[in-house]
Amino acid sequence: MSEVIESATQPPPATAWRKTLLLLIAYLGFISLGLPDTVAGVAWPSVRNSFSLPQDHFGLVFIALGCGYCTSSFLGGGLMSRWGVGTLLTGSSLLVCVAMFGFASAPVWSLFVACAVIWGLGSGGIDSALNSYASTYFSTRHVNWLHACYSVGATVGPLLMTAMIVNRGSWRTGYVLVAVVLLLMSCLFLATRQWWQQPATTDSDPTAKPVGLLGTLRDPLVQLSIVVFFLYTGLEFTVGQWCYTILTESRNVPAKTAGMFAGAYFGAIGVGRVVLGMVADRIGLDRMVRCSLVITFCGTLMLTVRSPVGVGLAGVLLTGLGLACVFPCLMARTPQRLGATKAAHAIGFQVSAAMLGVALFPGAAGIAARKSGLETIPLIAIALSSLLFLMHEWLIRRGLRSARPAATVS
Repeated sequence: MSEVIESATQPPPATAWRKTLLLLIAYLGFISLGLPDTVAGVAWPSVRNSFSLPQDHFGLVFIALGCGYCTSSFLGGGLMSRWGVGTLLTGSSLLVCVAMFGFASAPVWSLFVACAVIWGLGSGGIDSALNSYASTYFSTRHVNWLHACYSVGATVGPLLMTAMIVNRGSWRTGYVLVAVVLLLMSCLFLATRQWWQQPATTDSDPTAKPVGLLGTLRDPLVQLSIVVFFLYTGLEFTVGQWCYTILTESRNVPAKTAGMFAGAYFGAIGVGRVVLGMVADRIGLDRMVRCSLVITFCGTLMLTVRSPVGVGLAGVLLTGLGLACVFPCLMARTPQRLGATKAAHAIGFQVSAAMLGVALFPGAAGIAARKSGLETIPLIAIALSSLLFLMHEWLIRRGLRSARPAATVS
C-alpha cells in the first residue's frame, strides 16, 4: 500500500493510514459501482415474465439508465468543483441505493423504468468522481486494479442474482441485497467525505486556468476519445448483458451454467486488469490497448460459433480477457493526452459517452434480436470490436500529430 497515490506529488494533509484507507474505500467504491450494472442481464428473463413484456423492452431500461447517467457524468466536472468529490460520491451512492430498492418493490413496469433513471443519475456521479480522482492521483497500476474491483462487483452481481432466482425464485430479493450494499457505501462515503479534497500536482502549471466545458468539448482529441469510450462500453455490455440470454434461449445451455459464464465474463475482465495492470506501464498504454483489442476481436469471432457450445463459451471468456485493461488504460491516459486543464471535464464526457454506449447498443441489439434472432448479437459484437480498433488507432495518430509535451505515446 506504499503506492497509494504514486502520481500525486502534493497529497492532501493526511496520515499514512488515512491514505491507505482512502485507497481501500476507492476499491470498495468500484466494487459497489459494478455490482448493480450486471444483475440486469440475469434478472431480465424473470423480470420480463413478471411484467409480461416482449424481448426488446429490455432496451427501455438502458435508455432510461443512460438518460440519468449521461446527465450526471457529463456535468461531473462542474459538480465536483462545486460540491467536492466526497459529497458527490455520498449523494450518488444513495441514489443508486434508492433505485435498487425501487426495482425490488416496483409493482408496475413504468415504475421499474423510472427507477432506472435514478440508477443512472447515481452511477454517473460515482463513475465520473472516482475515475477523475483515480486517473489524476493514482498510478496506472492502481487505476487498473480499481477497475478490476469494478469487475469483482460485476462478477458477483450475476452470481448473486442467479442464486436468488434458482434457490429462492425471486429476482426482487437480488435487488434488495444490492441495495443494502449501496446503503453501506453511502454511509462510508459520508463519513470520509472530507478526505477526498483534490491536491495540486507539480506537473500542473499554477498559472494555467482550467478549460471550460465547451472549450474542452471542442478539442478533436476529446471528441475522438468520446467515440472510443462509446464503442467500448457498447461492446462490453452488449456481450455481458446478452450472453446469458443467448446461451439459455438460443443454445439451450442450462441456466446455472449460463449464469456462471455470464459472471465469468466479468471475472475475466477483473483478472485481466489485475495481471495486466502490473505491466501496463512497461508495455505502454497505447500498445497495451492495441493488443487487447486484437484479442477481443478473436473472442467475438469465437462467440459466433454455436456448435460445439464450448467454443462459444470460450469466446465469452476470451472477449472478457481482451477487454480487461482497455477502459482503465484509456482513462489513465487521459490526463497525459489532454493535460490537467481539460482532464476533469474530458473524463466526465468519456464516462457519459461510455454510458450512452451502454444505453444504446444492448437495446439496439435487442431490437435486432427480435427481428433476426438472438444469433445476430455476436455479429454485432464483431462489428463493434473492429470499429473500436480502428477508432483507437485514429486517436493514437491524432495524438501524435498534436504532440503534447506531457504525453508519451507507445
